[in-house]
Amino acid sequence: MSAADSNFITLYDTTLRDGSQGEDILFSVDDKLRITKRLDSLGVPFIEGGWPGANPKDDAFFSEVRKLTLKNSRVSAFASTKRPGGAVEDDKTMQGLLAAETGVVTIFGKSWDLHVRDALNISLEENLELIFESIRFLKSRVDTVFYDAEHFFDGHKANPEYALKTLIAARDAGADALVLCETNGGRLVGEVVRSTEAALELGATVGIHTHNDSGLAVANTLAAVEAGATHVQGTINGIGERCGNCDLTTVIPNLLMKMGRKSDVWPEQLQNLTGVSRFVDEMINRSPRKNQPFVGQSAFAHKGGIHVSAVSKNSATYEHIRPELIGNKQRILVSDQSGKSNLVAKLAEFGITNLDSQDSRLQELLADVKDLESRGYQFDGADASFELRARRAMDQVPEFFKLQGFRVIDERRQRNGNGPIVGAEATVKLNVANRLVHLVWEGAGPVDSLHGALCRALEWYYPSINDVKLVDFKVRILSGIGTGARVRVLIEWQDGEQRWGTVGVSDHIIAASYDAMVEALVYKLYIDGVVPAK
Repeated sequence: MSAADSNFITLYDTTLRDGSQGEDILFSVDDKLRITKRLDSLGVPFIEGGWPGANPKDDAFFSEVRKLTLKNSRVSAFASTKRPGGAVEDDKTMQGLLAAETGVVTIFGKSWDLHVRDALNISLEENLELIFESIRFLKSRVDTVFYDAEHFFDGHKANPEYALKTLIAARDAGADALVLCETNGGRLVGEVVRSTEAALELGATVGIHTHNDSGLAVANTLAAVEAGATHVQGTINGIGERCGNCDLTTVIPNLLMKMGRKSDVWPEQLQNLTGVSRFVDEMINRSPRKNQPFVGQSAFAHKGGIHVSAVSKNSATYEHIRPELIGNKQRILVSDQSGKSNLVAKLAEFGITNLDSQDSRLQELLADVKDLESRGYQFDGADASFELRARRAMDQVPEFFKLQGFRVIDERRQRNGNGPIVGAEATVKLNVANRLVHLVWEGAGPVDSLHGALCRALEWYYPSINDVKLVDFKVRILSGIGTGARVRVLIEWQDGEQRWGTVGVSDHIIAASYDAMVEALVYKLYIDGVVPAK
């Protein structure tokens, strides 16, 4: 793409790297791999994976991500320019970037003379050499090199001539895009426009990377695009250090649907946007922000009065876009009929179609879902739990076993000089094929022992149950204070071929885990088409 292709926007996601620097955000390697696949389904062409060599987790990610088959996305490795002094070929940062074997590399350098003098403690000229040598070295070895001009806007305000020289150094070394970083998040829209226009005069592809410290990350990004930037960086849900980064879930639909820009994200893929947003929130174990633009649960919600009357006739009266275009849905908060419509659409995803809106089973399911949501259930990350409830309402799930009860004993005792002994013992009682199965199993903890007991109790009748493995476990406090608070447990499972999520809610964390665990096993038997034991 040339600098003249101003209508096409290259999207670059940095959720896994810059987003992970947000407070209380900690991705596991598996989290990062799963988010990568979801971003790929959205069609984002570039995904920044992390800083190779910075920590074992990022190294493991770059090793594992090579095993994924991505259809739309390329993974980028991120790091700084080479360190002052020494040959670029021997620089550990450069070696780490190449070892990631990504084919796409993003490096950042100093554009603000204040940072060059006070942070790097080198001359302004030496900083230009670092930028040039690093990019030239990498560009001769990888396909794509993006240059992040850190603190560009602050630097351009303080010393415009020098800030532009740093961009010229990157351009002349062969950088594929000069990404202007509004690192401190303090510049206003007019300042961003003027500095972007100055950078565009250099004749290179210009990008924009903003932070939200003044609440203007999205506005500054869109303004930079209007000025001529064609490369846009951000994170899903705007997560990131301090007040966060530019929110791609807001920027992408604005670019494509309001500004008429084009990108690698197709209209069909844009329908995944809301799902990706909520998935990332689940991965960082936080509740989705209801009033988030475009993808929030309340973004197209209407409650009573004139609004409800109007949107029932024409949704454009109070909705700026059609919510289904970005995977969201309209919600009439006081209308049972609207709730039925939403359920019908969801059931169609499971192949349950041709339902009459007056079907009593649909009404019962609607009442069940509303009751569960009022008690804290949330099915965004637990589709298996919702599907089971829906299919039970349609009489499609057979009874594989009956629960009689469970008990867990958690143990910790001291050993002389060798540390504590920790373990748990779970007892389960089930009725399978009209037989009582009463089994005790020991495990590393209460969840492990319960899972082992359930699987051992069922394996004689359903051998495939042993394929079910727990891969992620998240707990969120819903209400109350202290150890008696009500909690939601979200568990991810896999069987070697598929992954699914289940949810349990209780003021007893083990009971919530048990409920989610039982649903996971029932779901496994159902999707395998197993016939109930007799």
